[in-house]
Amino acid sequence: MDSAVVPAAPPAASIADVIARLQAIDAALPPQDGVACFNRMYLSVTQGVGEQVAQGFYADPAFVEHLDVVFANLYFEAIDAMGQPSDQWPVAWRPLLETRTSSGIEPIQYALAGMNAHINHDLALAVVQACGDLGTAPGDGSHHADYQKVDQLLDASEQAVRQSFEPADVAAADRHVQAVLTLVCNWNINAAREGAWNTALGLWDVRDFKPASKLITDALAHTVAMASRGLLIAV
Repeated sequence: MDSAVVPAAPPAASIADVIARLQAIDAALPPQDGVACFNRMYLSVTQGVGEQVAQGFYADPAFVEHLDVVFANLYFEAIDAMGQPSDQWPVAWRPLLETRTSSGIEPIQYALAGMNAHINHDLALAVVQACGDLGTAPGDGSHHADYQKVDQLLDASEQAVRQSFEPADVAAADRHVQAVLTLVCNWNINAAREGAWNTALGLWDVRDFKPASKLITDALAHTVAMASRGLLIAV
């Protein structure tokens, strides 16, 4: 699909901007598009985070909002690249972008592949960038505690996606559904986020040593892409 189908926009500067861009992407893409399947889930989660920030749920809401915005802009970079040749697509997002109109792949597979790319790759980079922007470090203050507070919201969203895939009685009787569920059941959002935090700590430690930083980020992108290809197998 040509990039003109997705409205262009400058980088988000607030959670409100992020929500508006996610809504624009949702409106621009057909519901069955693989990116749309992930985008719907991401929109729901971001709306929840925005509500929690407004309600004072986090000890450092300014940090949480900035991290959310930096994180989302990495996804928007992948969206903006869709109109470019495939070798210009971010490596971690390439499997989802390549297969987003393929047959035989279920919406939950697309949603989890998007989560895999965004959490296992983008989140670690976002933590490092957000801390650098704000003159702080991942281990400072309430950063990790606030980061972990998001887990409950994301875990509930992941469960909702899984449960919406097929009713239990249908899943039990449908070998195709069972194959899909087997494919995705080992992907866990909380484990992914904890891994992303640990990766961020490693990247933070080598942030001033560019060769090491590039080696780690390149390896991360290719490892995440390999995992997404496994999630996006047509069954």
